[in-house]
Amino acid sequence: MYLFIFFIVFFLLVFVLRSFLLWKKTKINPFTFNKGDDAHGFNGKIYGIISIIELAIVSIYAFVPSWHKYLLSFWYLENDNLVYVGWALLISSLVFVWFAQSSMKESWRIGIDEENETKLITNGLFKISRNPIFLGVIVANAGLFLVLPKAFTLLIVSLSIVSVNTQIRLEEEFLKKQFGNEYLEYSEKVNRWIGFHR
Repeated sequence: MYLFIFFIVFFLLVFVLRSFLLWKKTKINPFTFNKGDDAHGFNGKIYGIISIIELAIVSIYAFVPSWHKYLLSFWYLENDNLVYVGWALLISSLVFVWFAQSSMKESWRIGIDEENETKLITNGLFKISRNPIFLGVIVANAGLFLVLPKAFTLLIVSLSIVSVNTQIRLEEEFLKKQFGNEYLEYSEKVNRWIGFHR
């Protein structure tokens, strides 16, 4: 039940509340994935599939104990120490993502916004990572796997790594075009995931 509650809280805070606050202030819808069949639109569909799988898994785990066996457990990874580590990753990822979104202010989007002007954000957590929100998402999914070491949570981790890396590269190309040398200089200083270039 705790995992289900966390999932709902995470979704409400990171997506619903953030989207509402941005829309209320700017009248801009932060969901910018198109419905086409290009890489950007396809990746948006993958994000939706991942979210549905996550909701299904935590719902089954919370409310349908008789279906647990269908989630295909990695029984040798089921121990309290890994569960504690998983919960630590889940909670820290929520805090991390929230503060990263706060740094973006009105520039926060879910996807690539080609219609509304945004600013290049390099402060806050963006001083140590070019993609702190994506990093937080990966950490959250890793935490979910440690709490629930199942084949389907491993699928979530795998899908999210592929889709996030795809999205990052799409956004990098967009940012190069939009901000030019400003983005190139920033990318030469800060790593894609975390840390600094020497």
